[in-house]
Amino acid sequence: MSGVAEFKHLFPIDSVQRVCDLFNEQLRSEKEPDLALFSIIIGAVENNLTNVKNNDKDVNLSTNKFVKMKFPCVEWEEVKSLHDKFVSLMKGGVDAKLLNGEHATRDLVKRVADVVWNSLTRSYYKDRAHLQSIYSFLTGNKLDCFGVAFAVTAGCQVLGKRDVHLALSEDHAWVVFGKDGSDTAEVTWHGKGNEDKRGRSVGDGVSARSWLYVAGKPVVCTRIMELAALVSSINPTLTPTIDVHEVALMQYTLLWLLYDKGQLDAYPMALGNLGDLVEYMKISNSKEDTSDSSVSDISYIHSNNGTPRPDSAALYVQAIRSSRTHYEDRHVYPYTFQGGYYHRQKMYKEAFHAWACAGDVIRHYNYSRDDEEIYKEFSEIANEIIPQLMKAESSGHSARSILKDPECFASLLRFYDGICKWEEGSQTPILHIGWAKPLVSTISKFDAEVRAQVHIICNPDTDEQSDKSKGSSVKEERPNENDKWNNNSENIEMTVREQLTAAVNSRPRVTLYSHKMAALKPLLLAERLNTHALQLQLTAQSQLQRPQAPTKRRDDDEPSPCTPTPRAKRARRER
Repeated sequence: MSGVAEFKHLFPIDSVQRVCDLFNEQLRSEKEPDLALFSIIIGAVENNLTNVKNNDKDVNLSTNKFVKMKFPCVEWEEVKSLHDKFVSLMKGGVDAKLLNGEHATRDLVKRVADVVWNSLTRSYYKDRAHLQSIYSFLTGNKLDCFGVAFAVTAGCQVLGKRDVHLALSEDHAWVVFGKDGSDTAEVTWHGKGNEDKRGRSVGDGVSARSWLYVAGKPVVCTRIMELAALVSSINPTLTPTIDVHEVALMQYTLLWLLYDKGQLDAYPMALGNLGDLVEYMKISNSKEDTSDSSVSDISYIHSNNGTPRPDSAALYVQAIRSSRTHYEDRHVYPYTFQGGYYHRQKMYKEAFHAWACAGDVIRHYNYSRDDEEIYKEFSEIANEIIPQLMKAESSGHSARSILKDPECFASLLRFYDGICKWEEGSQTPILHIGWAKPLVSTISKFDAEVRAQVHIICNPDTDEQSDKSKGSSVKEERPNENDKWNNNSENIEMTVREQLTAAVNSRPRVTLYSHKMAALKPLLLAERLNTHALQLQLTAQSQLQRPQAPTKRRDDDEPSPCTPTPRAKRARRER
């Protein structure tokens, strides 16, 4: 681990360039980074710049989407003092007997987690910004979910256990440890009252098919990737609607630095965040003169070898490719990042496709109360964004309107089907009337002749088998460019004649995996939509959602495809 004193000559840290110099020196070193040191420095900069009480009183917050602040001066003495405090806390709080052996044990990991946990104020800070750094921990005794996991990882590093690494899902964090990194342990909280999980394996969450644990395909960090996680967690917000430009610029430059070193290749969330920052910088440059910045983002248009850097759209594609390559396409946010970008660019057909792919991913999970964040993401897309843009599109007379495009209708069916499949086998229903009304309203905007052009295949009981055979959903979702709007490349339910007919007519096709959507097929293709019947079936809780034995998968029962089943009565960041 790099000695703290090795970086003394770079102090005081008083500009974005100084922070970049610090990271550059570490990336050139063969020693692993001191996580606590970097977290303290990044936290000191972010917290000082985003503390409204400390900032310029002359800034008119009501007329800005971002503001510029004077970069703070972070002194060596302050950083050294805080670092010593963290080291002392870790070494003083852990029994020396737990440090025996080359690798960490579950008892040691739990003890370090307890040391961090017991030092916090007795409150939960899930939705509070700027609480992810060890600086926040040492100066205010406050940490968010990610911050606790990062502090535990840094604490184990201080104690000499180099096998403990951070594991990140899309809304949770834990650690891996052991000789081959195969052991897992909960070290932080998610939601209220979950502190008793500390020390447990995450296996229960994975077997429950919770999105929170991304099917056991988290981003398992190396030490440098843990630095990338620290940078990706930086939050530039001053208020819910205003960003501090210097914090965003620091995050932007550091992510590019790590990108150039290949440290983001297996980190979809960081690639998505960088894509958002590229778009943000483009907007900020068009509104403000950045000539007084210590590091101009203009210098990051080209890489060190002079080649043009990827734009936002390309970075979102890289995030998707990363998820497909490294995590069997089990991460949702790369697609919602992309869908949000296309929506902002008014590329609605492409946005529908991205959201449909997000639906294809979420259908592999069972919904639970822990999935609050992704639930809100899908709810915003389904119940706010799509209805608003459909309303705007339906008021025009453009020949290229999405309402006349059967591929858009097919994408919407895929999106809604993914949500319905997510609901199946779950203890908590999703599609209450607040979801059903916007869904039915959206579908009703498409004329019968447009809906009839979509070839709908119903396979509500073959999802698991196809997962096993393909090992990844990449082939299924986009087998080739010509089939980009179809979410099933095998078409096992189509006869030869049907395949020929579909090819001749160039009909987009979509496979419905949920029982609920499959049962709606006759209604969806009817010349006249029965909106009342659609709402009733969507809000009815399927009998297939009954509790099952733990060893039984949710699709083990095999009713006939497309056969309506008996139904019981019902019991997001964007800059």
